[in-house]
Amino acid sequence: MSRPESTGHASNFYNEKEARKYNSSSRMISVQREITDRAIELSRMDETNSMMYVLDVGCGSGLSGQVLEEHGHAWVGCDVSRDMLDVAKERMDATINVGGDGKGQGGMRDDDEDDSDDDDERPSTGDLMHHDMGTGLPFRDGIFDACISISALQWLCYSNSKDQVPKRRLTRFFSSLYRVLKKNGRAVLQFYPETAEHAVLISECATAVGFGGGVVVDYPNSAKAKKHYLVLSCDRTNHSKGQQRESAALQARKRDTVQVGGIQRDGEGGGKKQRVIRKKKGVKTKEWILHKKETQRKKGHSVRPDTKYTARRRPKKF
Repeated sequence: MSRPESTGHASNFYNEKEARKYNSSSRMISVQREITDRAIELSRMDETNSMMYVLDVGCGSGLSGQVLEEHGHAWVGCDVSRDMLDVAKERMDATINVGGDGKGQGGMRDDDEDDSDDDDERPSTGDLMHHDMGTGLPFRDGIFDACISISALQWLCYSNSKDQVPKRRLTRFFSSLYRVLKKNGRAVLQFYPETAEHAVLISECATAVGFGGGVVVDYPNSAKAKKHYLVLSCDRTNHSKGQQRESAALQARKRDTVQVGGIQRDGEGGGKKQRVIRKKKGVKTKEWILHKKETQRKKGHSVRPDTKYTARRRPKKF
């Protein structure tokens, strides 16, 4: 069975028919609720005993946002599929209308009309945005307390056009996520990697922008129940300290290194005196020529093989 990610763009796969089918499936609702509860647990949102402002990346039809509301949190959801967002908006509008004029939208609240104390009748605390997470997140710096994502991150590992490079899109997403989270904010992103390489690529892109954390795997020995959670912490204090240590080490290295002419040697005094190499203007070194030939090969050009005569000086003309 082919994966949805390999069929094309997410907005094409999750059309109106698929979005309503997804939102009405009792199995999907149960699985989404279970995963979202687990993501909230891993993010430690409920430990603060206060309302948090949460970003839901790839919110779909709003099933995960509904769970966030039940836990008492406000949220903003973004998704690339307009049809999924339309289904989510219908549910959110219905929660506003119920208790006002008694009219829901499309009969979505028929089973709950008699229960005036039901939590679902409270107005929704969520908001929606149509956006592709691979282009970066368009929010203010440090605005969110936490972030969750359910079954969406793996879509960034696939390319639907020549200008979509998975590593580039993942890096753009994680760097913007790091920016919009508050200090000490946490993100829990549940995903389904097709291969181990996808899981490694996602983890590497996250740590490259400054996140700490790793992957938590639930039910690792089960083919169907296995779930991957990328748990990230946005501790800017440790990140800045690490940068300071790295720059200090770099400065120490520069102090111990002496640049003379075209050569580099460590320490001062002692040791054998080395010959100073002065580059002549317009003369290309062997390293430059080898690098140029390698670049041309990667571009698919026909290049002569390297030999011992490569970049060798020719005798002067008479």
